Amino acid sequence: MAFSDKIYKFRKTRGLSEEAFGELFAVSADDVRAWEAGCYPEREKIMEIASYFGLTCDELLIQNDYADYDLPIGEDILPDFESINPYEAYTKSLMYEYMQSIREGRDAALYNKVLLAFRRLPESIYKTRLGDILFEALQNCRMRDDFKFIEPSDLENIKNLRKPYTFERKELTKDVLRDKVKGAWLGRISGCLLGKPIEGIGFEEIESLLKETNNYPMERYIKASEITEEMYGRYKYNLRGRCFADTVEYAPWDDDTNYVVIAQCLLDKYGRDFTPDDMAKIWLSVQGKDAYCTAERVAFRNFVNGYKPPYSAIYKNPYREMIGAQIRGDYFGYINPGDPEKAAEMAFRDACISHTKNGIYGEMFAAAMIACAAVTDNIEDIIRGGLAEIPETSRLYDKITRVIDDYKNGVTREEAYARVKEEYQIKDTDSWLHTIPNAAIVAIALLYGEGDFGKSICASVEVGYDTDCNGATVGSVMGMRNGTAGIGEEWTAPINGKLETTIFGVGILDIDEAAEKTMSHMA
Repeated sequence: MAFSDKIYKFRKTRGLSEEAFGELFAVSADDVRAWEAGCYPEREKIMEIASYFGLTCDELLIQNDYADYDLPIGEDILPDFESINPYEAYTKSLMYEYMQSIREGRDAALYNKVLLAFRRLPESIYKTRLGDILFEALQNCRMRDDFKFIEPSDLENIKNLRKPYTFERKELTKDVLRDKVKGAWLGRISGCLLGKPIEGIGFEEIESLLKETNNYPMERYIKASEITEEMYGRYKYNLRGRCFADTVEYAPWDDDTNYVVIAQCLLDKYGRDFTPDDMAKIWLSVQGKDAYCTAERVAFRNFVNGYKPPYSAIYKNPYREMIGAQIRGDYFGYINPGDPEKAAEMAFRDACISHTKNGIYGEMFAAAMIACAAVTDNIEDIIRGGLAEIPETSRLYDKITRVIDDYKNGVTREEAYARVKEEYQIKDTDSWLHTIPNAAIVAIALLYGEGDFGKSICASVEVGYDTDCNGATVGSVMGMRNGTAGIGEEWTAPINGKLETTIFGVGILDIDEAAEKTMSHMA
């Protein structure tokens, strides 16, 4: 905007005549008309005018198309609320908050109609302020009398509510352990790649796709070469451009694999006594915010805004029990073979920066299972060894225990999955990403996979929900249990011994080197 236009705007927004405006600066109406026609006043008048309107002389004189001088002086400058990412705009996530509050046992049902009405409001400063009030109201809802679970988010009380479990453990030579660790890396990466092309696909479409590609029940990677142009157009789920095993040179990057590498970076820098604050610092330094989703994205935002753990997990975080932490605990299992308690304790230090309650337990459960898988082949011992590190009084413990009971009572795998789908229906806003149904799928796949690596990861993926996360977790457990010899070449061939990451300073990772470094991080 030119100087002449600025003078005209300043005068008009105040409703002043040329004479009245001139009186402000002891000049005539003719002088004001000259300024608005393109003439410049003397230096002293320029300084006087700039000072009056709270500008520098440069801001007054230099044409700047980016400066919004159409705003009346003193008006607040507001963001474009519609363009803010949903993970960073609490107003866009309040229905997740509502579902999460209900799942936690809060008596939040009375806010249902309020939140439905709130969702229809246009994004604005007023909706943001109202969202702050609703956040506080939902956080302070009383617990329902019929809620039977006790679910703390601090380590001391988590430990106090555990139910011990013992099992016979194998002694390992260093060479055997090294092979198991490499198996865990390869297993996680293979399981992730298996589920990656179909992450988020619906139940019906995944079954149809597998049948059309002669891969049902699932027994191998889905291949791009098997998908026709007609199929691309027919499926609601967008299959085009996905990372299929026959289109990659090595394992493509994924948040499920990035987090294992981030944990290794953490141990390199801070050692085994790292703190939650250390993990937060690592997050801020190794990736941009777009690499994080759901609870992790909220926690990242909270770190930047000065909220430190554990408050970073709580403040305006409706995703606090989603699966994000459960996919981050593998490395703590890798570096604590045979010590599930230590693996779970390290996993807690990571999980508490972004999650609460069952969100935390999911990571502790996964890390502990992997630690157990290093020293026993018994699948039930692996799962129960993981459960022994989380509260017996939690929803996660209850659900996994029922999965084990169903398996032992002869319930089929299909029936077991049907019970998960019934309890956590995909139509619910948060179900496909919630920790509990995905942890249940992991347990079902391990039990019914009967020790076979391929059968286990396929069972975790073909049911849907968070396919790459569950395939990766099952892959880690089975890779640690079976070692490299138990993972067929059909699974490792597309990986070519390399893993792509988006972590600053890492790039493409050599899996052999990563496994060897893992050994150096053990106690």
